[in-house]
Amino acid sequence: MLPRLDSIKQARTKIGVTQKQLAKMTGVSTSMINQIESGRSQPSYETAKRIFDSLATLEGRADPNKAGDICSKEIVKMRPTDSLHDAIHKMRKMSISQIPIFSGSEPVGIITEDGVVKHLADSDESSWKSIQLADVMEATPPIVDYQTPARALVPLVRYSKCILVVKSRKIIGIITASDTLKMLE
Repeated sequence: MLPRLDSIKQARTKIGVTQKQLAKMTGVSTSMINQIESGRSQPSYETAKRIFDSLATLEGRADPNKAGDICSKEIVKMRPTDSLHDAIHKMRKMSISQIPIFSGSEPVGIITEDGVVKHLADSDESSWKSIQLADVMEATPPIVDYQTPARALVPLVRYSKCILVVKSRKIIGIITASDTLKMLE
């Protein structure tokens, strides 16, 4: 899924690139970039992807922080067979709002505060120990490469609440909204 087209101009001006420079990088005309930014033209998916890929590359050059730099290396994990009660206890004890669910070394889902609250409303406390996380977990959170520019992660973490970070096909960290604050240091 690509970001919204109306974010192109803001991203381009934020990193100090002209429409002409962006057009050259993406292989479209300067007038096409102008029309896209003003909402007068809808680019094809391929063109939009090239534009966003070019912006991400440029932003990466301007932003020294990478996903691997800001992620928390200590990942609190649970298994699909763990109970909802265990997840609630762990979230409260560790003051965290989401926990990725792993089957072996593979992420298979996530349990979040919002998901817990939803299931608490639908069940009574006596059943929490018998409800397995496999039955209440949400979809696997997004996974990004450790070299992904950190600024590119902010919209993604706002949507998904957390992001897993991978290096050489191995999960090495997790990024939550609070981790994005490290970019301000």
